[in-house]
Amino acid sequence: GPSSEPGGAAVTEVVSSLHRDGSPVAHDLRMGTYVVVEAGQEYVAQCIREYGFQADAAGSYLALYRPEHLIGLELGVSIASVAVRGEPTGAATGFRSDVVAVAKRDLAAGEELDGEGGYTVWGKQLPAARSLELRALPLGLAQRVTLLRTVAAGEVLRWADVTIDEADPAVALRRAMEHRCNAHDH
Repeated sequence: GPSSEPGGAAVTEVVSSLHRDGSPVAHDLRMGTYVVVEAGQEYVAQCIREYGFQADAAGSYLALYRPEHLIGLELGVSIASVAVRGEPTGAATGFRSDVVAVAKRDLAAGEELDGEGGYTVWGKQLPAARSLELRALPLGLAQRVTLLRTVAAGEVLRWADVTIDEADPAVALRRAMEHRCNAHDH
């Protein structure tokens, strides 16, 4: 739900595809997409109320959902929107949330991590400030890196726990983002 932070409100949502007893939720969001839109104008807020969209109590935010996410087909349209029309298809307004690598099982020093969907790590969502405080390893960079120490199952991995190629453009970009976010916080 909404959370307060300096500079405005942020919305972070986590959707489970399982009931509390572990059984699957029918028509879950796992393979779908949803977007939260801010009305911004009274006319749009009125439309949200009149059309009966899923919205917050004030009618300021609208949730739209599609049960499918066809990235292979949608990607071309997104690229064309950017390249031909100069239209952004999405833009972050801040670093509010992060998905960090967590050990799926006890891991030994010298093991190579296999990343998202593999056998060594899973992703855990944390507020960005907490991720930066922990110096947590982003899930997206927890692949083809070697552990420098033994890590217990369930433990959040940190940058210092793995070999990192600082010259890798993805690592350099992440480090720059972290530095920028830390600079704004102080």
